[in-house]
Amino acid sequence: MQTRPLGSTGLELPILSYGASSLGREFRHVELPEALEAVHAALDCGLNYIDTSPYYGRGMSEVLLGIALQDVPRDSYLLSTKLGRYAARHFDFSAKRVEESVDVSLERLHTDHIDILFCHDIEFVDMQQIVDETLPALRRQQEQGKVRFVGISGYPMNIFRFILDQTDLDVVLSYNHYTLQNTMFADLVPYLKSKDVGIINAAPFSARLLSNSPLPSWHKATPEVREVCRRASEHCTKNGSDIAKLALQFSIANPDMTTCVAGSANAGRVRQWAEWIKEPIDEQLLREVREILAPIHNWFYIEGRPENNDPQPD
Repeated sequence: MQTRPLGSTGLELPILSYGASSLGREFRHVELPEALEAVHAALDCGLNYIDTSPYYGRGMSEVLLGIALQDVPRDSYLLSTKLGRYAARHFDFSAKRVEESVDVSLERLHTDHIDILFCHDIEFVDMQQIVDETLPALRRQQEQGKVRFVGISGYPMNIFRFILDQTDLDVVLSYNHYTLQNTMFADLVPYLKSKDVGIINAAPFSARLLSNSPLPSWHKATPEVREVCRRASEHCTKNGSDIAKLALQFSIANPDMTTCVAGSANAGRVRQWAEWIKEPIDEQLLREVREILAPIHNWFYIEGRPENNDPQPD
């Protein structure tokens, strides 16, 4: 598995990483043996950076991941989790909860340190609290050796400049914003590099939008977006390919993105991804699909507080 350096952290991450949100049954029901098999398939394929959160399955993802990793040598994988979001409408970024959350995650994951700790979905709260209270508390956890590197994650592009204009971060994680359909995260790269920040991209399939799988009930894609993506998917099928394959290959191809995090509780799917990224991308098909997707290029939705979001395009 090819690797790339993560900013100035000194970490080397595989270009494709494993997202454990599916272990929390965020997309479908998952049995324990299936979850364990998927994690080990990821490790066997070289996806040795794993990302999770206490929000995924309201703790279930961390618990199952901890079980899956308990007999795996700790120095053979890198691990990130998050804090601050614990349920759909439960957010707590207080300094007190930072310490509690880190300790709970360490216990669930059966480890003595987290490689990267993200403040999760900060667009749902007053983001000044992240600067003034949450990150300083997280840096104290870093000083104690419980956390190696500190970052933020979320959906709107605005959140990264808001935080980095005021304080330092080691890493940022963005999702759904560097895909076949939306490349807004790439526009932020020069700014992020000027801040010497590690860059992680997640969700190359845009929560199944760029796949042949049914969308989860919570997906915010409009009817137009769904229809255009369906046409793009059908075009791939007619050409003997799979839009998910093209989406994954596209998202890992940009060297500015240290890694692309993708998640599944299906071991066979994980192994398939590892094979897909070994193959050259079909440049002609890529051009054709991006042309189909052009009417919805950089479409995005509002997430969290409206004031924390980018202005909607006219």
